[in-house]
Amino acid sequence: MIAFCKATLAALSLMLFSAFAQAATPSIPMQIEQSARAELERQMAASGLTEPQFEIAVVTARPAPPCSQQVAVEPLDTRFPQRMRFVARCPDTPGWRYEYVVRARVTAMVAIAAAPVAANEALTDTQVTIERRDISNIADPISNPADAVGQMSRRMLRPGDILRSGQLSSPVLVKRGDAVMMIARREGIEVSMAGEALDAGGKGAVVRVRNAGSGQVVRMRVAGPGTVEPIDMAISR
Repeated sequence: MIAFCKATLAALSLMLFSAFAQAATPSIPMQIEQSARAELERQMAASGLTEPQFEIAVVTARPAPPCSQQVAVEPLDTRFPQRMRFVARCPDTPGWRYEYVVRARVTAMVAIAAAPVAANEALTDTQVTIERRDISNIADPISNPADAVGQMSRRMLRPGDILRSGQLSSPVLVKRGDAVMMIARREGIEVSMAGEALDAGGKGAVVRVRNAGSGQVVRMRVAGPGTVEPIDMAISR
């Protein structure tokens, strides 16, 4: 009788321990949501976007079977926030593998047009501002308004349009055939030589330049109007 009671108590203890363990373990949809949020936070940090906010919904086709071990969650495709795919795996023998779709809405502080901008017009300070916008479907929003000022829009912009890197281009600062100054700076020492641009380009573009003295053709980076610098030098701001 005593042995029976001890066995019963042991079984009940094991059941209670299992119940508490399951309660302490996040549900699979919660694990999926946590993984999706971590992935979105990583993407936003890499893109430099400020104050991102997320609304995440896990689409579950059916409940997963029980699993006696910790379920592993891995991303499958996280390129598009509105349709991300994750997989949950149970390491039991036999185990199981279920895929989940996550739909996320992402907002952040981004640069927008504050006034109309004509195509091929350089943006000014008064034409750019910053607001919180939904960027779930936008791959290349600009977060810092200063990065848009001075850039040229490839198309007409209306007030409120989100500014995107792919829709802006640098104004041409060096034209083919222009006389340019080749400037190299290293440890406080500056060396300059005259040259001729063989390509056109905006700020940061790599162009071919012929040294006026030696005739040698080298590849250099456009640093400003009529000025180029070695490619390995940091781009001047």
